[in-house]
Amino acid sequence: MGDKFDFKKGQLNFAVIGHNEWINFLEVNKLPQPGIISHANKSFELPAGGGTVIAKTLLELTNGDVHFFTSLGNDYLGKKSYQILQNMGLKLHIAWREKPTRKGFSLIDSCKERSITIIGERLEPKSDDNLEWEILSQMDGIFITASDEKLFKLSREAKILCATPRVGIDIINHSKITIDGLIGSNLDPGEKYNLSDLIYKPKYVIKTEGDKGGIINPGGRFKALKSNTIIDSYGCGDSFAAGIIFGLASGWSIEKTLNLGKVLGRNCVEHFGPYPEINSLIR
Repeated sequence: MGDKFDFKKGQLNFAVIGHNEWINFLEVNKLPQPGIISHANKSFELPAGGGTVIAKTLLELTNGDVHFFTSLGNDYLGKKSYQILQNMGLKLHIAWREKPTRKGFSLIDSCKERSITIIGERLEPKSDDNLEWEILSQMDGIFITASDEKLFKLSREAKILCATPRVGIDIINHSKITIDGLIGSNLDPGEKYNLSDLIYKPKYVIKTEGDKGGIINPGGRFKALKSNTIIDSYGCGDSFAAGIIFGLASGWSIEKTLNLGKVLGRNCVEHFGPYPEINSLIR
């Protein structure tokens, strides 16, 4: 299939249960160093983080609804995030907290090296939050980046259930259910684990390795698509993950599903920030 993808929007309904972070994206001449002042050439701020990026990417892939279950601080950044996420077209289900909304900085330098600094506690939706959890059983696919064991069990009623290992291997194990895809980075220390750590083996375990591709079990290694214009890698793994759950929920082969994930990851790296438009999919 190469670097092209014949894509038509689906009519699937998805839910993402996860976290949001308010991120200031900065293009700088140099990453911070002791005693050195770096200068930003470009900057903007948006709600982002794994849950938000996956939800927004799925919204670009489907004509159906994308429900985003998340938690926000009852503060300026939380309310601003709510407004922007709603304007994106997401169906929001918010657990409001009397805590600061998590924020951070994503810096990319002229050599395309990236650094992320996160400030504050990750706010997560919980099963005891008074949200519309009953609609989870109606979803074609659910992706979890932050939740508890009970929400994993409720989410298993959906056709397809995927998650990131950052949610916690113990939480996945204690839920005592089998998920369809466990998708994360093999380069991020916060997402590393061994297959032997999983009591209930997912149908697919996918570990990404940036421009080197990654590993899928079962299946072995896969290559990433080459990009001629590398700008910013923020959100590439989450964009890839959105492609995987979309393909699985669509009933595609794992080969076609992987190809969509790779195209979305490649498209993301060619844009500043995490939200390239779906029109760039078709080349």
